[in-house]
Amino acid sequence: MSGMALVFQYGSNCFVDRINGPSRLDGVARVVGTAHTIEDYSLVFDVWSDGNRCATSDIMRAAGKKVWGVVYDIPDDFVRGRRNDGRKTLEQIEGRRYCETTVRVRLANGEKRDATTFVVRTESREDGLRTSAEYVSYIVRGLREQGVCDDYIREVKRIATENNPTIGQAVEAL
Repeated sequence: MSGMALVFQYGSNCFVDRINGPSRLDGVARVVGTAHTIEDYSLVFDVWSDGNRCATSDIMRAAGKKVWGVVYDIPDDFVRGRRNDGRKTLEQIEGRRYCETTVRVRLANGEKRDATTFVVRTESREDGLRTSAEYVSYIVRGLREQGVCDDYIREVKRIATENNPTIGQAVEAL
């Protein structure tokens, strides 16, 4: 039997139905709760996703900022590598432009934990990429579904609209 990994998701995989969808982890991710980074980070959209056809999320160091997300328990053999049964791992879902790292988070109950997350590789970060309202909707829906505070959800909407002003109205309606 495989062990379990504590995984922090801050992008579209905040939405439980997305991360657990049949083309992703197929139901194996179990929500632990919400958390925010202990160290200072900000959400950014700086990597192209062929599957999403837009810029997708990353976290970067930013003084005085915290990133909220959802923490999951995920079986180790669904986090990295390849599976023999044709199902995907989180590493495969995130793709070659992301790399695994550890981030310290504070859970909603105040507990501090180390969690696995995926961030964009330095060489894959690009300026000038634009996200989409559809992609941002997964983040907002997931954060809202898990009860993340409205102030942070407004911050996600602000960052997304700053990244791509053409989606402002659609993002505001989320």
